[in-house]
Amino acid sequence: MSGLDQRILLTGDDGSFGPLLRIADDRLPPGGAYGRHAHRAVDVVAVVLSGSLRHGWRDGAVVRGGDVAVLRAGAGLEHDEVAGDDGARVLQCYLRAARTDLPPAHEVHRAPSGWIDLGRDDARVWVAGRAAEVPAGIAIPLDGSDLRVVWQVTAERPEWARG
Repeated sequence: MSGLDQRILLTGDDGSFGPLLRIADDRLPPGGAYGRHAHRAVDVVAVVLSGSLRHGWRDGAVVRGGDVAVLRAGAGLEHDEVAGDDGARVLQCYLRAARTDLPPAHEVHRAPSGWIDLGRDDARVWVAGRAAEVPAGIAIPLDGSDLRVVWQVTAERPEWARG
């Protein structure tokens, strides 16, 4: 990792937040990177709060402030993410994958305002500007950001966390 400043905001790897495992407020300097790394059996929802981030996998999509990227790792992939000339502040949200048998996928939602369809029944995320009325759910505190982010997840602990 190159210059990453990471602040963990929520951890639920024990299933206490349903499929939501972790939320981190990551800050990368200009040209800073996570470094090539692997993911398997997770969905990663990246809310770019400011700056820009180039996703180093397949089409190399650039995700800008206000955009939301959804990475479904499925059976596994390796990738990197590199901040643009203006650095990046990214809310990285990790969920246990709803389906691990699907091939990896990456989708970018450009400047959404409202609920984002994650293609799963156990979790959804809402992203909008400060003026919007915030729905019920797990509101993520984001000092210094013009965005608000709220998660709604199933209340019960998932099967994988009960044993």
